[in-house]
Amino acid sequence: MKARLLLDTKTVLSDGRIIQRKIWHLPEKNDDSVHGFKYSLYCGLNGKTIVRYDNEKGKGDHRHIGPYETEMPYSFVSLAKLLTDFAKDIETLSGTIE
Repeated sequence: MKARLLLDTKTVLSDGRIIQRKIWHLPEKNDDSVHGFKYSLYCGLNGKTIVRYDNEKGKGDHRHIGPYETEMPYSFVSLAKLLTDFAKDIETLSGTIE
């Protein structure tokens, strides 16, 4: 059984920021995704990261902040909270989402 794509969006805001969100439901949980989801959430401007959340293999849940992509752990609670936290970080770090 393959991972099932739950969300795949790309939005370009009027100020040029790009917001991409991809979330998959995995057929089974594993060491890298104990909650059973794989995700990649990105907001950037002019090729530079503002904020990025992901759970790449071997690293688990974490986020990257700023153009130097300072990496910090992220405590996954639910998909709803993940998306809310991502939106809050976008607003805090770069302004409101249109």
